[in-house]
Order: sequence, then structure tokens, then C-alpha cells
Amino acid sequence: MTTSTIRFAVGAAVTRADLPVLCTDLADVLRGRDRGVVICDVTGVTRPDLVTIEALARLRLTARRHGWRLVVSGAGAGLRELAGLFGLTDALFEPVRQAEQREQAGGVEEVVDRGDPPG
Repeated sequence: MTTSTIRFAVGAAVTRADLPVLCTDLADVLRGRDRGVVICDVTGVTRPDLVTIEALARLRLTARRHGWRLVVSGAGAGLRELAGLFGLTDALFEPVRQAEQREQAGGVEEVVDRGDPPG
């Protein structure tokens, strides 16, 4: 089974007045399609601000309402840092996970049977 992917770009300067239009545009693209992943390209964002963060949060919510997952692509350090200040890094960006000691990267999580006695 293949996952549908749609690319959606956010411009360099997003204003508060642009937010409803961005969300409506994304909703129009997603309406009636099978679920998948929206890749939100933010490489054009040169000066991220609170409105940029709000736009990404609203776009993510719009995607979720239509059964899609939104992944932000092309985020610079400034945008990531700003998202971190608001505690939205994990919500807006795919978390980068480091392999723990003795754990292979990309390995399978250990499954615990609740019926097993504690070790």
C-alpha cells in the first residue's frame, strides 16, 4: 500500500490575514482524497516569527482534521529555535531520535507482556 504525498509551500512572508486562506487552500487540496502525508515546504521562510509558527500549527490541525499527517520540510535553525521557545518542536517537526547505547538505530521497540512477572 502506498501513501499519498502532497507538497504544500508556505511563502516567505506570512501575515495573520493569510492564515485562513492558507488553511482553506490546504483543506481544498485534501478534501475527497485518501489519507496520506502533507510535506509543508518552508524553505522560502527567511524571517520566521510568531505568525509563521501559528500558520504551521493551523496547517497541521487542518491536515489532521482531514486525516492527513503534516511534516515540515526545509526548516532553518531560526524557525526550529522559535518553535522550541513555544514548546512546539515535537508538534511541528519530526522528532530526531538518537539511538541509545546498545540499541541499533531504526530497531524494533521491545514489547512487554503485562502477564510477565517483573524482572
